[in-house]
Amino acid sequence: MKDMTTGPIRGHVLSMMSFMLVGMFLQTLYALVDIYWVAHLGKEAVAAVALASNLMFVVLALSQTLSVGAIALISQAFGRKDEAEVQRLFNQSQAQCAVAAVLFLIGGLAVKDFYAQRLASDLLTAAYAREFLAWFIPSQSLLFLMAGIGSALRGIGNMKPGLIAQSASVLLNMLLAPILILGWLTGHPLGVSGAGLATFIATLAAVIGMAIYLGRASTYLRVDFSQWRPDWKIWRRLLGIGLPSGAEFLLMSVILGLIYVVIRPFGAEAQAGFGIGMRIMQAGFMPAVALSFAVAAVAGQNFGALQNQRVRKTFTEGAKLNIAFMLFFTGICHIAPERMVGLFSQEPAVVQVGAEYLRFVSYNYVFSGLIMVAAGLFQGVGNTLPSLIASASRLVFFVLPVLWLAQQPGFQLHQVWWVSVVSVFMQMLLSLALLRREFLATAPALA
Repeated sequence: MKDMTTGPIRGHVLSMMSFMLVGMFLQTLYALVDIYWVAHLGKEAVAAVALASNLMFVVLALSQTLSVGAIALISQAFGRKDEAEVQRLFNQSQAQCAVAAVLFLIGGLAVKDFYAQRLASDLLTAAYAREFLAWFIPSQSLLFLMAGIGSALRGIGNMKPGLIAQSASVLLNMLLAPILILGWLTGHPLGVSGAGLATFIATLAAVIGMAIYLGRASTYLRVDFSQWRPDWKIWRRLLGIGLPSGAEFLLMSVILGLIYVVIRPFGAEAQAGFGIGMRIMQAGFMPAVALSFAVAAVAGQNFGALQNQRVRKTFTEGAKLNIAFMLFFTGICHIAPERMVGLFSQEPAVVQVGAEYLRFVSYNYVFSGLIMVAAGLFQGVGNTLPSLIASASRLVFFVLPVLWLAQQPGFQLHQVWWVSVVSVFMQMLLSLALLRREFLATAPALA
């Protein structure tokens, strides 16, 4: 546990961020390890894993819906020193996550074949995607349980258990990937299906580890199944905060799905290059995402303790750190994009697409990072609707222009990347304007 209502704000943000950053790095390794070993099977296998993994954003959307409300309410209750409320909120959020896990598993397996067929650029890529999804979907359903536990731990400022579980899970995945994908030691390669199976086994191990941790008598958060019976008032509060944030990730999934659809005519090379570029971009964005989660927890505790000046300062410190990290990553993407993409594919066409994507979208890294920091503030104060409104602006500034461009003669991939840069810049302006409005509404002295 960590009380962040006193002491230096930057220190709390950096401390929380460091734990989150390691966790985000380990989570990203999942994706990079899969891509690295699957690349031995050809560009179609890379494209299949990349487009199938777009479902991760659907999972993020749904898990964010459940976890953001938990972080906000638990951190605020912890800031008020109301332990009974913390325990009740924790158990209610776990019940929600368990229900969501079962529903996602059933729904995901029901639509996996249709999903693969609609997004893949050829039959072989679609077949690989179906194989991967057969194990990947069950692994993603387990992430709902991890998200529920992790959000509660972040709310009370305890990052260590989740980090240990993630670390062990990634190491297990790294060990299993070449064995299951290429048949090392066993002589029985499972191909892309092995990539999904490795992820499932590793995720299951992490869930079991967290369950063992929560079962310890000394643990602050205690699982009490008698409190799992739905309290609809609490569920509405959790979902009221979480739904707008989850919808943001759902919009992101829609946008990524649109990109895969409009680049289908360019072949598996384009989808593979974009998929690799996306994974590298996600890795580079880890500091911004970690900052967003850290800012949410720090702001939430201080908001609950009525420390309004500290809430405002949390955004200022987060914004400064974001600009520094994202400028560094922007420089790397301009200096050596081919080298980074070349780590995962030796095919010139794939490398060209991935490197071009990284160069273009790197212009909006700082903008995207500021959007994430602002989103963390909105989560901390328990009002995520403004963040959703800002995200929805991309339907106007990105989706509509791309759909129009895709119908024009001479349509090129770089046009999609330029539209992305402009749309993110517009989203940032709107997000910051809405955040200032939030400060005026909740604490006029902060504006």
